[in-house]
Amino acid sequence: MTETLERQDAVGLLLGGWYTTEELAEIIGVDPSTLRRWRTAHPVQGPPFVRLSGAVTRYGAMDVQRWLLSRRIDPQETDR
Repeated sequence: MTETLERQDAVGLLLGGWYTTEELAEIIGVDPSTLRRWRTAHPVQGPPFVRLSGAVTRYGAMDVQRWLLSRRIDPQETDR
């Protein structure tokens, strides 16, 4: 079962879509420098990322979605 999950994760990484720093910044409404600052903070902040080289960083669409959902606050749920 673990092997199947790992395979699904790998397929998701390859086919899930990727964003550059600038693309993601525009999508979530922050300046690209904010994403760069999050990546270099100690501890690292922001959505998960893949550093392909010193100058090339990509954000997986599925990772970004999970990250955003983990920060979602529903006022109706906090009242309970």
